[in-house]
Amino acid sequence: MRTVAVVLAGGVGTRMGSELPKQLIEVGGRPILAHAVAAFDAHPAIDEVLVVMAGAHLRTAAAITAPFRKVSGVVEGGVTRTASTVAALTAMAERPDDTRVLFHDAARPFVDAGVIDRVLNGLTAHEAVAVGLPTSDTVVAVADGLVASMPPRATLFRFQTPQGFRLGTLRKAYELALADPALTATDDCGIVHRYLPDVPIRVVEGSERNLKVTHPLDIVVAEHLAAGAPDTAENM
Repeated sequence: MRTVAVVLAGGVGTRMGSELPKQLIEVGGRPILAHAVAAFDAHPAIDEVLVVMAGAHLRTAAAITAPFRKVSGVVEGGVTRTASTVAALTAMAERPDDTRVLFHDAARPFVDAGVIDRVLNGLTAHEAVAVGLPTSDTVVAVADGLVASMPPRATLFRFQTPQGFRLGTLRKAYELALADPALTATDDCGIVHRYLPDVPIRVVEGSERNLKVTHPLDIVVAEHLAAGAPDTAENM
């Protein structure tokens, strides 16, 4: 059974306000994309890394990821997260259904081996695995500027990536999703939950270091994390 890590770098990062996509911005002396790929390249249970990149930056991504021995290809993503996942599924069309696949946001440069281990361990007994942390804030549903409901905080988690799947399960979920003209999704576990409701999604513990770089302030935090992070490139 092979394990493939898919690093999704197809976004252009409009909320960052930068001319470059956020995954190409440097923190700690190298692009965010390189940090994310390095974590999977260094992990002994990952056999292959596939990078999905915005079309205008394919050559740049290929150059950044060239030093990593497990990177099997850089493919063009779509304009949405869903479209980029579909591009990855297309690239893996010949892979058997029991392949383990981990989908990770390139904008999360500090995923660590412990998080990856927990996702892989979860896949031994489940077909879909999410990474999450309990929310420390009170979260409310708002309608027309008014509080509509206040779910109990103890039941609420903040999802991170990677999200892990048996490839056949995710394929089936996307086949159903792409036939739905009302399809909207922000992550792959959401697709499985909506279109394969009988498939349990195991939630494993994430990490506060596994932040997603989205806004300019996140770059400041990322620089501090990079300054104290072990250099996974040493394991290349």
